[in-house]
Amino acid sequence: MQPKLVLIEGLPGFGKSTTAQLISDILTEMNIPVRLFLEGDLDHPADYEGVACLTKAEYDELWMTSGNTRNILASRTTYQASHYLVEYRKILNEYGSLVPKEWMDVFARNDVYELPLAQNRELITARWRQFAEQALQRPDTYVFECCFIQNPVTMGMIKHDAAKEDTISYPLELEAIIAELNPLLIYVEQDNLEHAFHKAVRERPLEWSEGFVEYYTKQGYGLRRGHLGLEGTLKVLEARRELEEIIYNRLNISKTKVNNSSYDLPAYKQVLAGMLKPGNPA
Repeated sequence: MQPKLVLIEGLPGFGKSTTAQLISDILTEMNIPVRLFLEGDLDHPADYEGVACLTKAEYDELWMTSGNTRNILASRTTYQASHYLVEYRKILNEYGSLVPKEWMDVFARNDVYELPLAQNRELITARWRQFAEQALQRPDTYVFECCFIQNPVTMGMIKHDAAKEDTISYPLELEAIIAELNPLLIYVEQDNLEHAFHKAVRERPLEWSEGFVEYYTKQGYGLRRGHLGLEGTLKVLEARRELEEIIYNRLNISKTKVNNSSYDLPAYKQVLAGMLKPGNPA
């Protein structure tokens, strides 16, 4: 049975985005309708990107002070489970300077990925359930980059330094939700974590590396262990790699690992195509 969901995971700089795009290309060449969602996609059907979760009191306060900009707020707000979900990144993209700074301060504090772990998990798992129900009714195969393991681990381990089992159980819960989609997990590996990470730092904008290092060392796991700078970030990544290996081994869905150390795109695409052939055991 052809998977209706292909999940691409791996550490930063290992080639997740490249792999996801190649998988999408291969499925298209196989005449399979495919929908690709990379990290940061504001329209992701199973994740919240640039979305704030506000209580009624918080939302009412914005509403009362918004005046002529109420229509902007209302256009990107949905009510769910006693909370208001505001697509603030879309608001900012569409209206720019018209968005009051006070709004953005509130939204940033209440981003779904700034919430306590339990509340984040509740919102995200509900989102995945909604996606799974809808995906079963569509002919498409979905390709998701990094939201299945990376996001739960980032929240549980990196941000909150939660108990290991609490972090592990998060993607295991997602696994149960998507079981009917016959998912395939492709985990991208590299032989040398340090080389791959430093390559990403060299090739990406300075803002990315500065933000990444700060996120990994100024809170949660990194902060409590005194890890600093690029070298400290690498130590956190090594610990993350170990935890993701535990998660990978405990998953029961179809799964396979692929090594991207050579950065040989044509050869890599052939390997990936072999993984997607009908009847190929993961």
